Amino acid sequence: MKKTYKIYLLCGMLFMLPGFFSCESYLDKSPDSTVSEIEAFKNFTNFQGFVEEIYNCIPDKEKCYWTTSWNWGDDEIMNTEGDWHMTHQVDLGNFWGWQAGRLSQAGSWLDKSSTDPTSTNKFNHALWPHAWYSIRKANIGLANLDKLTEASQEEKDIIAGQLYFFRAWWHFELMEYLGGLPYVDQVLSSSEKLTLPRLTYQECADKAGADFAKAAELLPVDWDKTTVGRRTAGKNQLRANKIMALGYLGKNYLWAGSPLMKNGAQTGGSNTYNYDVEYCKKAAEAFGQLLSLVESGKTQYSLAEFKYKDIYSHVKAADATSCFSDIFYTTGQSWLMPGSTEAIFRGPSTDFNGSNWNTTKTFGPKVNGLVEHDNIIHQPTANYVNLYGMENGLPLNDPESGFDPKQPFKNRDPRFYHDIVFDGFKYVNATMPADQEFMRYTQLYTGGIMRSDQNASRTGYFIQKLVPHTANKYDGAYNWSGSLHVYLPYMRLGDIYLMYAEACTAFGGATGKSSNFTKTAEEAINTLRERVGAGKLNAKYTADKNKMMDEVRRERAVELSFEGFRFNDLQRWLLLTEYPYNVKTSQEFDRVENNDFYKTNDPKNARVANFREKQILTRQFGTKHYWFPLKVSDTSMYPEFGQNPGW
Repeated sequence: MKKTYKIYLLCGMLFMLPGFFSCESYLDKSPDSTVSEIEAFKNFTNFQGFVEEIYNCIPDKEKCYWTTSWNWGDDEIMNTEGDWHMTHQVDLGNFWGWQAGRLSQAGSWLDKSSTDPTSTNKFNHALWPHAWYSIRKANIGLANLDKLTEASQEEKDIIAGQLYFFRAWWHFELMEYLGGLPYVDQVLSSSEKLTLPRLTYQECADKAGADFAKAAELLPVDWDKTTVGRRTAGKNQLRANKIMALGYLGKNYLWAGSPLMKNGAQTGGSNTYNYDVEYCKKAAEAFGQLLSLVESGKTQYSLAEFKYKDIYSHVKAADATSCFSDIFYTTGQSWLMPGSTEAIFRGPSTDFNGSNWNTTKTFGPKVNGLVEHDNIIHQPTANYVNLYGMENGLPLNDPESGFDPKQPFKNRDPRFYHDIVFDGFKYVNATMPADQEFMRYTQLYTGGIMRSDQNASRTGYFIQKLVPHTANKYDGAYNWSGSLHVYLPYMRLGDIYLMYAEACTAFGGATGKSSNFTKTAEEAINTLRERVGAGKLNAKYTADKNKMMDEVRRERAVELSFEGFRFNDLQRWLLLTEYPYNVKTSQEFDRVENNDFYKTNDPKNARVANFREKQILTRQFGTKHYWFPLKVSDTSMYPEFGQNPGW
């Protein structure tokens, strides 16, 4: 995106609008520009420069601060030194913590007290301030489309399509955490009294849906195949297109049809399967159109391959043409933007080596400085790791799954071995000093040297899905020579299959399908399982609609693990307050094998004793925790802009 952004940035900065850094200042500012509107909007190059700044505003969740957090469900916990992060603040029920100034340090990607939409510094971007700024820019652009006189119809459509897409996208991102908001679809005057009411979630979704649908009509599938896009061929991957618009159109409607949005915030979980069928049908149609285009070879997207020579070190097979790991990070590829063939929507990641000053050093053990830098560690909860079922496709708690607590790491879903570092795992591949050799293989059993709450694992596991275990001081993957670049996509193709399956299951069970795509909900899930070599859905789950939904949700948890979706999923399913989704646990066990076993044997075959879970914490949530609180300064502006219930 760095090179792509520069194409139009200089022109765009010539007529840049003044910055608006909060909801209040956004609503108050007048739409003045620094040069004539006629010049600013008269041709595609100038107008695209105006639009391009919106791309620059998209926050990078992983790299927006020295250390940050984005997994706020039951999926992750940090070592105790990371308690100031939003992950722990959510555990405490302190949902005010998303707001700048509410935490001791500015580590949240949702809000910052100082932002700059023109900056390429990853620290200068956050969701809340940039959303209002970008929504206003989108509205100004749409209000000035008539000034785009020196342009072809294709150019006019592409400009308009991007503006409709971003107006909806920024609203949707805010709605996920805050619920229904005023949907701002016009340029507001600073001289008029503010009276925009807060809409319900579904009312907002209807407006966002109209914008996403309009964007899907106007935008091309692939910019490189358009006349205007050929000017920047090979550098258009991050620009809004028809597939992105269809993906978010479906997601917007699925969220609107989810149990929370249909039934309202409540405890008890009795309505967790109670979806709004009509919204789900509309979601399925949007996803179906997208997937039909993909599977007929009419797009640039495809599922990345899951073929590995060494699954533990993410070394792909000789005949693999793409790589699942490349969705999340690349190494040894000259800082190639992660995403592979699967990432659909991403923001810019201009500071490539910036990965190695924060994210890549926050996933492994800090014992003896094995992983350097700040003493902050993302780690998976044991309760979440339990969602990774068996290779035969059955969940661990199924009596026929074959799960053996005496060999708990054997015959698991192949994604377990890709994503999770477990006991006996060879963590360091390179040469180590003799007195440090004891750290080459992880010691994650109860009482092991890598089980400290302060500088190692509280849960008995580490994560390596997003950052490889070779990001340590001996293997040196995070050194400059490794060109390790991490980025977390906002949307990828695997997610589309999951959301399609969920929408179809909501109205038709395992055999539910859209009118414009050949696959059923069951077949969509099996597409993902076949990709990784896991067993298909078992008939005992597909025969019952609710059990089918449980498996769709478990598949979603495994496929999208640690990518930042779990909190919003538990929220919209009305499960955030319910056991077992409100607890975080550790895995406790004793080793049976001696240390030499791991030097010559696969760690998944190790035997253990006393395999058990221990509860670390329970979240004490009520109905108010289904939405984050809005800023008091914003809810005080005028009566119609009210606070979320309970806050």
